[in-house]
Amino acid sequence: MPETISILAVDDEPFNLDLIEAAFMDYENVEIVNAVNGQEALDTLEKQDFDVVLLDISMPVMDGLTVLTTIREIPKFEQLPVLMVTANAEKEQESIEKGASDFISKPYDIEILCARTLNYAKMNQYHKQVQNQTQILEEQVQERTKELNNSLKMAKKTEYEISIRLGRASEFRDLETGGHIKRMSHYSKLLAHLYGLDEEECELVLYAAPLHDIGKVGISDKILLKPGKFEPEEFEIMKLHAELGAKMLDGADEFPVLKAGHIIALQHHERWDGKGYPYGIKGEEIDLYARIISIADVFDALSSKRCYKEPMPLEKVLSIMKNDAGTHFDPTLIDLFLNNLEKFLEIKELYKDDENIHTIMDIIKGIKK
Repeated sequence: MPETISILAVDDEPFNLDLIEAAFMDYENVEIVNAVNGQEALDTLEKQDFDVVLLDISMPVMDGLTVLTTIREIPKFEQLPVLMVTANAEKEQESIEKGASDFISKPYDIEILCARTLNYAKMNQYHKQVQNQTQILEEQVQERTKELNNSLKMAKKTEYEISIRLGRASEFRDLETGGHIKRMSHYSKLLAHLYGLDEEECELVLYAAPLHDIGKVGISDKILLKPGKFEPEEFEIMKLHAELGAKMLDGADEFPVLKAGHIIALQHHERWDGKGYPYGIKGEEIDLYARIISIADVFDALSSKRCYKEPMPLEKVLSIMKNDAGTHFDPTLIDLFLNNLEKFLEIKELYKDDENIHTIMDIIKGIKK
């Protein structure tokens, strides 16, 4: 069934309105609404949706050109076809300039009036359909984008959770605490932010940091759990955890967190002066992520309690780290760390160790003995 075409006919002469109605009498799908002056036409347009307007120029209260100007100032009527139907041919140019879609001179040919009116009405209906379809597509795109963003957020959250739990696996091997992973991860994110990395990279550092010591799962308990100082040959074995961790995370280039974790695991024991391991690279040869994690890891290790030691006083920790700027640590990063110390201490306070964790670690240590 054809879609109904709605026409607003505006003329102060009832006879002219009757002629228009008679012209469309044979069209079953045409609905005509009349208005006898400009103000009534505008009021009617606000109440009902029309496909085309047939507008006379010479009218009392408000003439046709004023009505036309007002219509074109209203955004929702921007595409509404307005055909000027008038005996005042001198106003044709002005009508077009003010936004009229077409000009039909009186007396008019009924077939031409109907043909032009219906053509403009159908074009307007088609335009509305395109607009509606575009809106539907935009809404669908927005919904799919929202779903995709939610999926990406969940994927990141899942990667982080896996990263945290893999990191804790290594912690349970060497009897560190669960709080260490969260603290040093957030220290690392903060330091990355202070360095100027964008939010995406800062989050990547946060998610990948827990993987720094994953290679410790490959070190024997005899060495890993030794309470005292390592013998030279034992330390050489201990140092292998960096390469072991990198091998565990190798070949995961399509997963950003694991790829970053691979770099961090391999290089986080390298030193600024080139005296670190496993490769003895130095300065900016060391990946920025690894340089960041190195500072976060050492700060938390020195300032936190372990089952085998008490926390070092903050003043001593800061003195050590400051003295190691330019040798162990990237001096620029150390400056950022020291100049924003209060922010790192807030993180330290936020992610405290569970008071029961050391009892649990003692039990595990006893079992392993």
